[in-house]
Amino acid sequence: MFKNLITYRIGEGWATDAKQLAEQLAKEPFLACAPTQPLAVGWAPPRGIEHAPLVEVVDGHWLVKLKREQRLLPSSVVQERVDELAEHIEATTGRKPGKKAKKELKEQAEHELLPRAFTKTSATQVWIAPAQRLLFVDAGSSSRADEVITLLIQASPGLSLQLVQTAESPAACMAAWLLDGVTPEGFQIERECELKGSDEHKPVVRYARHPLDIDEVRAHLTSGKMPTRLALSWNERVAFTLTEGFAVKKISFLDLAFEGRAEASGDEAFDADMALATGELGRLIPALIEGLGGEHDFAAAGAPAPAALPASTEAVAEEAPPW
Repeated sequence: MFKNLITYRIGEGWATDAKQLAEQLAKEPFLACAPTQPLAVGWAPPRGIEHAPLVEVVDGHWLVKLKREQRLLPSSVVQERVDELAEHIEATTGRKPGKKAKKELKEQAEHELLPRAFTKTSATQVWIAPAQRLLFVDAGSSSRADEVITLLIQASPGLSLQLVQTAESPAACMAAWLLDGVTPEGFQIERECELKGSDEHKPVVRYARHPLDIDEVRAHLTSGKMPTRLALSWNERVAFTLTEGFAVKKISFLDLAFEGRAEASGDEAFDADMALATGELGRLIPALIEGLGGEHDFAAAGAPAPAALPASTEAVAEEAPPW
């Protein structure tokens, strides 16, 4: 269900429940692009079924979805049409269009071409754990996450969000794990990583499908290169890549996570997938934060480190070992 997670802490004072949030999001629903509209963004039902709830709730976890549609208009196509219009003006008036006129011709060309442009549709999921005041955006880039967060804050008055920061640098911790082979309990180094130097040339070394407990990797680390990405697994249940900015990418659930799970289809499959994802990741993320020294803001505020999110009923039924 989730491929990437960027983690946010929900600020105090946000008392909205799932029903209220759905009403707030309904004020900005997704509507497909009009013929001359380059981009459309809005909230859509997470199940992908028309008129379904805009906020899905499973075992106390909420799921919302931001949908975007963009008309694809290659710059080369626009320029070709601008050139045609400019040539026509020159042929009929004897004068070449100036800079200002060229800008107006570009706007005219885009307006003419947009109705014929192909559209690309994408969606970004947001997982909210209100009891733990945590929010996760399934985005592969910070810019896409920023777009979602900005629109969510605009939609829900009183909502404030801050990126979760760990007490210890993820890059420094990943370097230590690679040097001595000792990882936090439950975590295992896998076979991919990226190392980057800090000098003016910023050299990059990448390993893929390659053992990392070798002298070559340690030599890169001792020479000053730092990990920017490292593939890990957790308790043989989830595989993922950790980045230097504490983003969790390339999430995949391993066979052990599916043991004891009954076959499901339709709406039941959606609920089962959400229960599995929130159950497994709801324990992995707090364990990862703890492995990186805890949450930085908690130490400053004198509050306890985040407790693991409650496992879904399906995850509990699997009788996973404690960690």
